Amino acid sequence: MKRAAFYTLGCKVNQVETEEIKEGFLRQGYQLVDFNETADVYVINTCSVTHVSDKKSRAVIRRAARRNPLATIAVTGCLAQLDPDQIKALPGVSLVVDNKSKDKIPQLIESSTAPFDAADNKALNAVLFNHRHNRTRAFIKIQDGCDSYCSYCIVPYSRGAVRSKTPADVERELRRLVQLGYREMVLTGIHTGLYGYDLNDVNLAALLRRLLEAVPGDYRLRLSSIEPLEVSPELIEIAAREERICRHFHVPLQSGSNAILKAMNRRYDRDYYRELMLQISRRIPAVGLSADVMVGFPGEEENDFQATYDLLNQLPMLDLHVFKYSRREGTPAALMSNQVPEEVKQERSKILLELARAKHYQALQNSRSQVLKVLVEQKCRQQTYNGLSDNYITVRWESPVDMRGQFAWVRISGQKQGAAVGRLEPEYSPKRGFNNMDISGK
Repeated sequence: MKRAAFYTLGCKVNQVETEEIKEGFLRQGYQLVDFNETADVYVINTCSVTHVSDKKSRAVIRRAARRNPLATIAVTGCLAQLDPDQIKALPGVSLVVDNKSKDKIPQLIESSTAPFDAADNKALNAVLFNHRHNRTRAFIKIQDGCDSYCSYCIVPYSRGAVRSKTPADVERELRRLVQLGYREMVLTGIHTGLYGYDLNDVNLAALLRRLLEAVPGDYRLRLSSIEPLEVSPELIEIAAREERICRHFHVPLQSGSNAILKAMNRRYDRDYYRELMLQISRRIPAVGLSADVMVGFPGEEENDFQATYDLLNQLPMLDLHVFKYSRREGTPAALMSNQVPEEVKQERSKILLELARAKHYQALQNSRSQVLKVLVEQKCRQQTYNGLSDNYITVRWESPVDMRGQFAWVRISGQKQGAAVGRLEPEYSPKRGFNNMDISGK
């Protein structure tokens, strides 16, 4: 039996697309093995959001070539899309496939034909898995592409225009994943909040209502990153009302300076963002709020950075994902003057990461005495498990019963090493609170 191994860099969309590719290899009769093992085929799904991502992608390709010089190495993802000639020049690379054709990799390898033209594969088709994969949570890619063209971002050039999967196909995928026993499904995309932009009479809120009505079961849906201007009152209301929608909003900020936001081609200001996050936290008790924030964008002065720090310090954040600006050739920001020195980026990143740790610590403190519904994900050691709550808190507890892949009620008693710790409440029967959870602390 032929063996196939996989390595994924970058975003959740890349991760779910790799799962789709794996399903194709299973249908071709392959055995899936760890990337560190010898395989007949290596598939590397690259990222190109930063220079560091480019470097990591090239290193992984070289590692596969060293492990088995006779293997077929297929490279896809954003770096392969943006610079296929660079990838083709690397020793051992057999096949370079663009983003729109990556799901065809198993057939391409088996038939030894050239990659499909991207124009022949514009639609997003339903992906119906036949097997549970090596993840507790499942992902459904509902959308691809981006039309925003933020001045620093290479993604619209590597992913193309917005394309949405039909509601019927998303429903089919969700139904299949529930049948396979998954308890949490993450709805994800390159620009998830623009779901339905290219379809008629449908948006993300309408999709959620359809899924919840059409697909019964004990499961929950989590939304991946949603841009500020796409977090509608309707979307907040659905998350506040529906117990199967996770209390978690990841809303990118990027900068708290109005001048920098304008230079980034972001179409909101700091006041809009502040009021949005406060509105979500008022409407949804104990909601988990997280954000992307960038330091060192061209022209960012000390007062601009301070504006970012002050805004985030005012808000009830659970997590911050801090990035240093990376100059990407082909984007408007790469041509801007006043590029920020690396050492300044590093120092500002360090300051925000410290703020992120403090915010996370306070959020865990606020969760004490709450009873959270946790998806059990891993066994850490003998009778110790961890999992993820619906409001995106990592929770750890002891249990004599292995409940991996199932829901557990855990009362939070403290925190340790960045995670909440608590005790199992096997007989817990929620009678009050949000999403059938006791958040009163009683």
